[in-house]
Amino acid sequence: MTAKQILEEIRPLGRDSYRKVLLNHGVKEPCFGVKIEELQKIRKRIRIDYRLALELYDTGVYDAMYLAGLIADDARMTLEDLQHWVTKADCGALVGSTVPWVAAGSPHGRAIALEWIDSPAELVAAAGWATLASLVSIKDDTELDATELKALLERVRRTIHQSPDKVRYQMNGFVIATGCYVGALTDTSLKCGEQIGPVTVDMGKTSCQVPFSADYIRKVQQRGTIGRKRKSAKC
Repeated sequence: MTAKQILEEIRPLGRDSYRKVLLNHGVKEPCFGVKIEELQKIRKRIRIDYRLALELYDTGVYDAMYLAGLIADDARMTLEDLQHWVTKADCGALVGSTVPWVAAGSPHGRAIALEWIDSPAELVAAAGWATLASLVSIKDDTELDATELKALLERVRRTIHQSPDKVRYQMNGFVIATGCYVGALTDTSLKCGEQIGPVTVDMGKTSCQVPFSADYIRKVQQRGTIGRKRKSAKC
């Protein structure tokens, strides 16, 4: 299939009510308002298609860009591909999900995440922290550098409240992810979260709230699922 054919298929699946929800969450036009469950049906049919994913992302249509992340062949994504995707991402939904999910599944995840978090561009830096959060959720602890993660947690503790909104939100998510997925760093993450305290972010025209990281980690502790990794960052 081609990107044009996919656009023709998904356009009538859009719902104005869901489109309004997406726009309230900061998604930019063009956006059809296709629910994720509909995109997942297409994902199951296509499975993985590197070239089609690149074409879909370049359409600039939010729904197609999200689908691109679902069908992307992460292992084939080059540094140039990932840099192009993060540069083209124009909303928090893409830098908080599509781009980091694919980056984390690529061979370049850690390196590019560390590069992105130093970017002066808010969306790029946010994508970097989201990529780090995705990495700790899918990588075995033996593949992670605990010393590096501790240093990153300390960086978050020192800088989160002075960081831009979207970066602040993803930093908070990184603390949560590290505490929940890396058992050896749960206590460190809890301490970090307590020292950070509540995090405030402008969530736009939504009722969404930023979770208090320490409370979130403790809930996962109570469920007994600390350290349980995900098969894929994508959902």
